[in-house]
Amino acid sequence: MHLTQVIKKPLLTEKTYLGQQNGAYTFVVDKKANKTLIKKTFEEIFQVKVKDVRTMNYDGKDKRMGKFVGKTASYKKAIIVLKDGETLDILSDL
Repeated sequence: MHLTQVIKKPLLTEKTYLGQQNGAYTFVVDKKANKTLIKKTFEEIFQVKVKDVRTMNYDGKDKRMGKFVGKTASYKKAIIVLKDGETLDILSDL
């Protein structure tokens, strides 16, 4: 798996924004990626030191539009905690 395929996008919500103040950043990652691959990729792309990686798998939810039933996409979320003194410059401007 290539490095650019591991981390898909940042997950920006009110709750994840509060976590950024403590050095924890939340990203949507590839479902097949494990913690060591996520850590290695994150350190290489963003040039920071990672302290901890926590992952969660989410199943898609059933959604209904009138008589039509569908499903939202399932995804994997990773909370990446940086070592003390490290910051991620890309998301600090938000």
